Parts: sequence; structure tokens; C-alpha cells
Amino acid sequence: MNEDEMLARLSGALSPWRRVRVVWALVAGVAGAVFTGSLWATEPGPLPARTNLAFAAITAFCVAWAVYGAWAINRRTALLAVDRVIAAWIAMGASVVTTALLAFAAPQALVVGIIAIVASGALAVQAHRKRAALLKRRNELS
Repeated sequence: MNEDEMLARLSGALSPWRRVRVVWALVAGVAGAVFTGSLWATEPGPLPARTNLAFAAITAFCVAWAVYGAWAINRRTALLAVDRVIAAWIAMGASVVTTALLAFAAPQALVVGIIAIVASGALAVQAHRKRAALLKRRNELS
């Protein structure tokens, strides 16, 4: 087996199940962005600053998931788990912003936000470890 074949076995094109998850992220991101954007645009009267900030944050994270899905589905080279790292950091950003908004809007629900931050942080650490292991194997093969 040559080096390219070994690298393809380490982290080849997206498997069918990973492709389904990436397409799900793309569709959910687009649907969420369209839904929250249209809901935000059709709100009557001026909205409070916190409400505008919440709508902007939700729409931005939906767009981020849509861009991630489009990027990952169009990649034809070995990703070496970079898709997992990007997804983990999007989740971490969404958790932190959501928790910050919860601190202002509903302090009693702050525990839920902290749990989301811890969970997304654990996923980010796991994704970085997986990527580091794959990069180490790739370097060993080179």
C-alpha cells in the first residue's frame, strides 16, 4: 500500500452516515436561519436591544452550521477530523453565547447553559485528540 492509500484509509471521504449528519447540519442551519431571520424581520415595532441581540446570535449560529455543512459536504480530500474540530467549536461558541444570554434573560436557567458549555467543551477536547492522533499517524507514514 502506498502513502496515499494509507492516508485515505485514515480519514477518507465522508462515510454515508457522516454525510447524512453533515447534510442534516446544512439543512437545519439553512432552515433555522430562514426561520429566525423571517421571524425577526416580521416582528412588529421596535424590539429591545437584548431581543435584537438574541435574534442576531441565533441567526448567526444557524448560518454557521449551514456554512459548515456546505463546506464539509463539498470537501473531496481527507479531512483528518478537521470537520469535527470545526463543529465542536461552533457548538462551544453557541453554548457560550446562549449561556451569556440566559444570564441576562433567565438567571434561574443558567445551570442549563453551564451544562451545555461543559458538554461542548468535552466534544471539542475529544475532536482535538482525534485530529492529533490522525495527524500523528499521517506524519508517521510520511
